[in-house]
Amino acid sequence: MMKSLLKKGLMILLGSLFISLGINFFLMPDHVLDGGMIGLGLIANYVWGLKVGFTIILCSIPIFTIAWFRYRAYFYNSLHGLLISSFFIDVLHGLRAYHLPLDPALSSIVGGAFVGGGIGLMLRHKTSTGGTDLLAQMIADISRMNVGFVIFFIDLMIIGISGYVFSMETLLLSTITILSVGLVTMLCTSSRFFPSRSILD
Repeated sequence: MMKSLLKKGLMILLGSLFISLGINFFLMPDHVLDGGMIGLGLIANYVWGLKVGFTIILCSIPIFTIAWFRYRAYFYNSLHGLLISSFFIDVLHGLRAYHLPLDPALSSIVGGAFVGGGIGLMLRHKTSTGGTDLLAQMIADISRMNVGFVIFFIDLMIIGISGYVFSMETLLLSTITILSVGLVTMLCTSSRFFPSRSILD
């Protein structure tokens, strides 16, 4: 039991680090969006200068409220992931000043891979970052769809809604990012590559 908890804690820290590196080191320097709550946090930062992690927590409150009443196990298995990943995102925000001078499209791919890897790693170990990842896990559990696909669909909706705020270049780069996030998350959560698990196990 203790070994399992320690392993989960380590995966939350590692996954949160991956997500934070992807956002701060690759996406934010080029003003690229991701989908989900991260995307909403990035929009709030680009438009109003709000902290990304703090915004993610605020926007996740309604979803966690639903989880508390309807999916209590999801609530407990996601709350620590939400808080730790949001903390890492804000604490490591200074990394954006040291980003590699990569082509924006390549930064979008690599940044998306880091974020997707972090999300997928946490999902594989029965936790998540909460937010739309939590919502996607609930939808996937009901519909039996791959959680990575559900996250990708939600990401597309958020990118589409926010389209009028940013340039076409930003939208194209953000689309590349969510494709990368979705693909890596699906690979990390696919039963072809890993034994099937549920966040409720």
